[in-house]
Amino acid sequence: MLRTLLLAGAALALASGAASAKDLKAVGVTVGSLGNPYFVNVGKGVTDAVREFNPQAKVTISSADYDLNKQFTQIDNFISAGVDLILVNAADPRAIAPAIKRAQAAGITVVGVDVAAAGADATVQTDNALAGEIACKFMADAIGGKGNVVIENGPQVSAVIDRVNGCKKVLGGFPDIKLLSSDQDGKGSRDGGLTVMQGFLTRFPSIQGVFTINDPQAIGSDLAAKQLNRTGIVITSVDGAPDIVGALKGQTQIQASASQDPYAMGKLAVKTGLDIMNGKKPENPMILMTPQLVTRENVGSYGGWTH
Repeated sequence: MLRTLLLAGAALALASGAASAKDLKAVGVTVGSLGNPYFVNVGKGVTDAVREFNPQAKVTISSADYDLNKQFTQIDNFISAGVDLILVNAADPRAIAPAIKRAQAAGITVVGVDVAAAGADATVQTDNALAGEIACKFMADAIGGKGNVVIENGPQVSAVIDRVNGCKKVLGGFPDIKLLSSDQDGKGSRDGGLTVMQGFLTRFPSIQGVFTINDPQAIGSDLAAKQLNRTGIVITSVDGAPDIVGALKGQTQIQASASQDPYAMGKLAVKTGLDIMNGKKPENPMILMTPQLVTRENVGSYGGWTH
């Protein structure tokens, strides 16, 4: 009799839990730029994950274009629409806080994606400091531990800052490497990388290594070197994007990229958000995904981004 009562109680508890579990009916996503394939793949991961939980759920993905005011408006629109979950790729990791507070006050869970976002319930991102470290260690070794190098910076989101800091940490261990510049913004784009690299090559007659904060900038930088007939440069970056696979296999000066998995990141962000909505908070709100270095030697076995 006691066993029957216990089983009945357990069944009732499970039924009550299922009845009270929160579902995803609408999700809002705001990312740095949908002109970057990386964020397109984040969006695909988010959409597929949401559809797994609720095929009828509405997913809205907006491009903030690294404009904080535009991102504020997008988040306010998500709040007005009554979404259950907001995923934010913050244009500014600290200044985004008031918008996140407004969403949370409306009962909406907020998860940062790819970069930190002050006040978010959790953040899912690559270990960007490690990505910068492994890409720059490869570059330093490839140039024999000596020579002139530049860091091609980007939009000052936390991921970029962490990558640059990771690179500088590694370069600090090579006394014969001279860092010529680290503050020029390549805008996270191919055109931006082209423009900044043209400036570097005009200013500096001798450059042995270049670290760019993402793959689009690396491809633009390689194009600039071709246009100005500059060779003998080792270019490394971060992303492991489809375009970089072709570059690593082709006639370019790009030698390595620390890979991310934006699709998997988007899916994990949704799962994390839904868990938080249902009272299951992660042990550590900063969830880091480990990057892998893709080089000319191992690119043949690199599976690429999940999709």
